[in-house]
Amino acid sequence: MREREFWELLEEIFGRSYGRSLARDQQLTVLENMSVVQALEAGVEPRTVWNVLCDQMDVPDAKRWGKGHNAPPLPAR
Repeated sequence: MREREFWELLEEIFGRSYGRSLARDQQLTVLENMSVVQALEAGVEPRTVWNVLCDQMDVPDAKRWGKGHNAPPLPAR
């Protein structure tokens, strides 16, 4: 997942205003209480940030990738 795709999904799932607010204000407990913006700036993979945010916000797997999207592949290790 690219960061651009992350932001597109954020707006699709949470709406533009609420999504941007979440990105700034929601502390991601699994990621040392960083916000979405802080985690991305720190170099955390966008897919990881997305999954952590969705888990924390109780977004079901069936809805977290938006309409007509499949989960992107896991990053190569």
